[in-house]
Amino acid sequence: MTLAEVVASIMFTGLVAYGVFGGADFGSGIWDLTAGDARKGARMRSLIDHSIGPVWEANHVWLIFVLVYMFTAFPEPFAAICETLFVPLSLVGLGIVFRGSAFAFRKFAPNIAQARVFGALFAVSSLLTPFVFGTIAGAIAAGRVPLDGSGSRWSTWTGAASLVGGTLAVLTSAFLAAVFLTHEASRQTDQVLLRRFRARAIGSGALTGVVALIGIVPLEHDAPRLFDRLTGPALPLILLSAAGGLAAIVALVTYRTTVARICATVAVSAVLVGWGVAQYPWVLLDAATIEDAAAGRATLWSLVITFGIAAVTVLPALAYMLLLTQRPGWSPEAHPTDAAR
Repeated sequence: MTLAEVVASIMFTGLVAYGVFGGADFGSGIWDLTAGDARKGARMRSLIDHSIGPVWEANHVWLIFVLVYMFTAFPEPFAAICETLFVPLSLVGLGIVFRGSAFAFRKFAPNIAQARVFGALFAVSSLLTPFVFGTIAGAIAAGRVPLDGSGSRWSTWTGAASLVGGTLAVLTSAFLAAVFLTHEASRQTDQVLLRRFRARAIGSGALTGVVALIGIVPLEHDAPRLFDRLTGPALPLILLSAAGGLAAIVALVTYRTTVARICATVAVSAVLVGWGVAQYPWVLLDAATIEDAAAGRATLWSLVITFGIAAVTVLPALAYMLLLTQRPGWSPEAHPTDAAR
């Protein structure tokens, strides 16, 4: 493995981490959207707030990590992506800002009307942001981003591959979140929420599998190179993802929520790694390879060293934070809408 490939692997590891942790974060907001009115959905929203409250900002550390490594290690492809995909990238930025602001402000809303406004903004942003992320991934994977940044500002990210990517991003986020929330409800011995999220997890998992199978058809015509690689070198990972998703559903049916959480994580991680294998060795398909687009060796070595330092400082802190959120002693807190009624 060359130095450029090492840096690309490190960067892609961060992307997988963001897909899992950030995906579950966005998915929680999607279930917030479907929780019901203030009275019916308050209990569910309290669990969602408790689950993502300590980590929702930390999850975006992975996104920042990927972006910094991308523009430092592969500046020309990064510039091309920013130029061609300026519109969806702007939408993603706005979605993250609106979502975070609404999540914070909703907790301090003085009345039910304002809580509803902030709640709706949080939930809708949670739905649209991963969808746009998926369209961006689809555009890059389908080879629609030229190295000179001259791609269409609209058709590049609205093709069949992008729409499939956006839909799957939303569904996998919802599935991950439902599985994680099912586990959280089980830990808190809340049987009502356990049944609710368990049903949502099983349903969203099955729907994700169906959409993934149907999505193969447009991919074959809209992104034949990607299709060939997904059904070739990346096929074992795609099959692993399918097996992980099926195992998660089986575990949920039998109320083994810890196993379900592990299997769901494997399913999402495997499909993301499968995308990376399918695109290798290209940063931009048919436009720039990892080796050709990489920065100088001094820059690449600095990124490797920086990652080594972060691995012994930042990563343990993140792991400890996640461990703290899993400790017993949780007690449901009243949702802002409860106090406003």
